[in-house]
Amino acid sequence: MVGLRVLAVDDEQPALEDLAYLLRADDRIGEVLTARDGASALRLLDRALAEGRPIEAVFLDIRMRGLDGVVLGRLLAQFARPPRVVFVTAYEEHAVDAFEIKAEDYLLKPVRPERLAEAIRRVWAATREASDPDRKSRAAVEVDTIPVELGGVTRFVSSTDVRYVEAQGDYARLHTSTGSHLVRIPLAVLEDRWANAGFVRVHRSHLVSLKHIDELHLGSGRCTVRIGDTEIPVSRRHTRQLRDLLVRRAKPGRGE
Repeated sequence: MVGLRVLAVDDEQPALEDLAYLLRADDRIGEVLTARDGASALRLLDRALAEGRPIEAVFLDIRMRGLDGVVLGRLLAQFARPPRVVFVTAYEEHAVDAFEIKAEDYLLKPVRPERLAEAIRRVWAATREASDPDRKSRAAVEVDTIPVELGGVTRFVSSTDVRYVEAQGDYARLHTSTGSHLVRIPLAVLEDRWANAGFVRVHRSHLVSLKHIDELHLGSGRCTVRIGDTEIPVSRRHTRQLRDLLVRRAKPGRGE
């Protein structure tokens, strides 16, 4: 098994050394490079590309002198083949930025080994799926998550657990089988992010997961879908598309 080539970035030397030590202790990590600031990180990334040995993931602090982690993460997202990004920070308030940048994970300091191991697992799975299109199509939904705040703790909810999403101004409410979570992300952003994960817009205020639809009701010029005990309206402009999608999914040989 060829290990991941990763870069750890933190402007505090003790924190950087601790993170690098924990990364090297994982069998899925092949090589760990380090940088003390964003500019140095960019130079290392450019050199790795020029050598034909690209860095596959960056474990990135956020609040750093000069180029901070959020800005650096946005720059990395513009690469032709961007490395996976895992934020490692003492601050919870940047979780939405992490989602918008499509970070693989968001770890809070002090880093617990088990949480770091989970982040490495996500990076490992994502990089291997990217090199195997068939595997990627089977697992893409599984690795997509969104940060939510629960009792002052940032947790990640998988898109596979979300049944439908309801717009509430510039916020969105994610509905799962166990409850709901209000996140500061517009519905249009989620619609774009989860388009390949089986989510479709059925109304200006609702995005639904096709696999969680229990019933489709058509009659008297009105269309609704039922998800669990909830009935959701379907606008006229979305009715035909939704019906066709459900029919195609119901055809034999089109399993989950």
